Amino acid sequence: MSDPNPTVDPLPEILYQDDWIIAVNKPAGLLVHPSWIAPAKTPNLVSLLRAYFPCEKIHTVHRLDRATSGVILFARSKEVAHALQTAFSERQVEKRYLCVTRGWTEEQGVIDYPLKPIHDRIADAHSDPDKPAQEAVSSYRRLGCVELPIPIGRYPVARYSLVEVCPKTGRKHQIRRHMKHIFHPLVGDTKHGEGRHNRLFREHLGVHRLLLMATDISFNHPVTDEVIKVVAPVSDEVDRLFSRFGWSGLYPTCRNSDGGGINFA
Repeated sequence: MSDPNPTVDPLPEILYQDDWIIAVNKPAGLLVHPSWIAPAKTPNLVSLLRAYFPCEKIHTVHRLDRATSGVILFARSKEVAHALQTAFSERQVEKRYLCVTRGWTEEQGVIDYPLKPIHDRIADAHSDPDKPAQEAVSSYRRLGCVELPIPIGRYPVARYSLVEVCPKTGRKHQIRRHMKHIFHPLVGDTKHGEGRHNRLFREHLGVHRLLLMATDISFNHPVTDEVIKVVAPVSDEVDRLFSRFGWSGLYPTCRNSDGGGINFA
């Protein structure tokens, strides 16, 4: 797209846009909106979008963790935002993620494990510590596995899996917490993961990020009612790593033939 305001920070790749919706490929490490966890004036995706579309009110539909990359939707009106948020809450939106986990997972499975709510620092002051765990369901399938000749702990080699996860609910850190629950924490997860494996990827492979990517999202367009699927390719860094592991062809890496990251089902 052309740059309507060259003085602002570069906007991440726009995968799809129409008169009502914008889908962006969020890089790992970029906040979706301002947060207490970052210093004032730290760039965030909402402020970048509003700078590029100064005559519009851009509305957040859903969120991705700062460390997670991939496709995220924004609405160009309050009404469309509400319609999409309703679709999310009623589980009418399909989401797929890629992640790398410690060890070799089962070929496929369903994790049905309720999760306690996680609040940020401000919300914690007003939250109920006795609030019960909420329903949380994720299905997964293993796409590939690799064994690295690097000793770790008491093991002579290190094993990892490439896993596709489809969360059926939208709890905070759901994929990260669910994969930890089945003893396959995500690589690069500093909160729910395992430090030894994170260090291995940093020191031996030069990877300093959480290996969790939102690769595609499917939904009924709230205005046109078309079934839309938006696909986000992995970054060049992740593509090189996965190719090194022999996982080429198991994940999205390029645009569709028309140049856009969108499919109409």
